[in-house]
Amino acid sequence: MWEFLFEGFLKTALKKGNTEITLPSGRVRVFGDGSGDPVRLAFHDAATLRRLLANPELAAGEAYVDGKMTIENDDLRGFLAVVVANQGVDNLTRWQRILSRLRVLIRAVRQYNPVGKARANVAHHYDLSGALYDLFLDRDKQYSCAYFRHPDDTLEQAQAQKKAHIAQKLCLKPGMRVLDIGCGWGGMALALARDYGVHVLGVTLSEEQHKIASARAQAEGLQDRVEFRLTDYREVEETFDRIVSVGMFEHVGVPHYAEYFAHVRDKLTEDGVALIHTIGRATPPSFTSPWIAKYIFPGGYVPAMSETLKAIEKQSLWTTDIEIWRLHYAETLRHWHDRFTANRDRVKALYDERFCRMWAWYLVGAEMTFRHNRQCVFQFQLARRQDAVPLTRDYIYREPDSAEMSHAAE
Repeated sequence: MWEFLFEGFLKTALKKGNTEITLPSGRVRVFGDGSGDPVRLAFHDAATLRRLLANPELAAGEAYVDGKMTIENDDLRGFLAVVVANQGVDNLTRWQRILSRLRVLIRAVRQYNPVGKARANVAHHYDLSGALYDLFLDRDKQYSCAYFRHPDDTLEQAQAQKKAHIAQKLCLKPGMRVLDIGCGWGGMALALARDYGVHVLGVTLSEEQHKIASARAQAEGLQDRVEFRLTDYREVEETFDRIVSVGMFEHVGVPHYAEYFAHVRDKLTEDGVALIHTIGRATPPSFTSPWIAKYIFPGGYVPAMSETLKAIEKQSLWTTDIEIWRLHYAETLRHWHDRFTANRDRVKALYDERFCRMWAWYLVGAEMTFRHNRQCVFQFQLARRQDAVPLTRDYIYREPDSAEMSHAAE
């Protein structure tokens, strides 16, 4: 019975591609329109089929991680490309539609993120071994979307270009005070202080990130210009000429958007400028993948443009620029996954095989979502005054002159 029901589900869910599935009984069925290279997988017990029928978004990842579903040649990229390409309203079962509506209705509860809970959510992901991130990130430990000016840019080049692009949007001048909300391992704060002569306060809730960032500032001799605090952005009391936040807004939670942008406004000087860089969805508001929420980013959520601007508009802030990056994160994730795969034995030594499978699912699934679904990156430039930045966007692409750079280096 379960195989019969599961076949009906797959006929609805896999309308594109060429997927060959071996069921627990040994029967082989083919789904899709026959396009593309074939992807072959096998399910090994009826219990997995039942879980997939009840909650496919969660159970598929769990089945792969636990070895209940195996993919020929471990072609995870090919399989998840087919899965993501088939995602859409027109191929959801009635039960999936009901689940989706329920998840949207209860998302406010799941994303309630006061200071204590925010700290626990951050620790779940960012307080993993620092050695893990060294195995797949660039040398500067940038754990956010890189900026590929050319298809053959290295990951290191693209991450340096991301930091420079953001710095240009901030219209920095030596001596300015900058707040970095969600500073990670300190790469952005250190670059701004070192290359532009500003003073930076970076805040994080991750003990591991705070320890590493502080050590980096000492090692570079920048401790007089960069301070890292283990605290929530809501607990910062000073005001700043500039605010930057890269890859942190995804952890704020919809119920806290108004609070977040109120803090951005209140922490900016009258002529201040903020740059908020976040993953975004090019769809109406929705919900977080239940697998991602359970295993990777508890409390996380990718915002829609509409719900973000709605919160910004209520805080007397000017939206002075919006930029949308499309395939940049897909390329970033491809680099991360390639490096992760090359170092898989070292990751396994840190954790275990199950962890390796879980993170492979996460990295490839995220890449395919950016590549084949409506996910992108938003950069919001915000100000309290409409004349806080130049009238045209030319300044964003102007290279700093040598005098500015030498002044910044002093």
